[in-house]
Amino acid sequence: MGTATGNVAWTMLALLTLAEHDGDARWIDAARRLGAWVVANARSATGAGGFGGGVYGFDDHPQALTWKATEHNLDLAAAFARLARRDPAGPWGAQARAARAFVDAQWDAASGHFLTGTAPDGVTPNRSTSALDAQFWALLLPDAPPAWRRALAYAERVHGVAGGFDFSEDRDGVWVEGTAQGALAYRVVGRHDDAAHLLRGLAGDFSAGGLLYATPQARLSTGLALTPTSPTDDFRYYHWPHLGATAWAALAARGWNPYTGALVR
Repeated sequence: MGTATGNVAWTMLALLTLAEHDGDARWIDAARRLGAWVVANARSATGAGGFGGGVYGFDDHPQALTWKATEHNLDLAAAFARLARRDPAGPWGAQARAARAFVDAQWDAASGHFLTGTAPDGVTPNRSTSALDAQFWALLLPDAPPAWRRALAYAERVHGVAGGFDFSEDRDGVWVEGTAQGALAYRVVGRHDDAAHLLRGLAGDFSAGGLLYATPQARLSTGLALTPTSPTDDFRYYHWPHLGATAWAALAARGWNPYTGALVR
């Protein structure tokens, strides 16, 4: 039970896309309210700033998640920047810059990849795991520096497996959602043949109901825990139909960048 800042950012992006489609101001108002919640509950002044993980627990006694994730701050940088364009008088531009500053601080130029984020102190770099999605999502930002494309080589080297990419560096199987994210990232940087190759590889992963499976394997590890109280790394994917995997595959096949709300050129 809880709320992750990245998930709130994705909802903001969806609402802003709806607003850009039909012009209904209610979507903008809802995005503002969500953005205000993130600022009130997750804005951080420690280390490189940015935003913490969110909250865990029930509404009567929420626990702040003080670690920071590069992927969450990428989502927020995109969401707040788009909201700032629709509501320039609001505080959203400053929030976008705060999230982006944290993302910039997580770029490790020596190794050519993004760190996962920080430990719960909000300062110490988290080098215990490797975050595949951070390598791909950073390239979806409209002003991503060319140097960040080196993260693709890192992802291929550390997460690459037969048929796509694994969630973690143990490379024990294909993470379909992440593989679809890689296909979209390839499209963004103009590597269309590589994108098409990944998407063709996913064609055999559809369930009878039409959704893609989370993984072709019976079980896929992530190296992460489901909750702050989990005694082990119990966050895993299974060979079950998965909406997230299907959604990312649709985005990649369509060439739709969810950060910008536009087709990839």
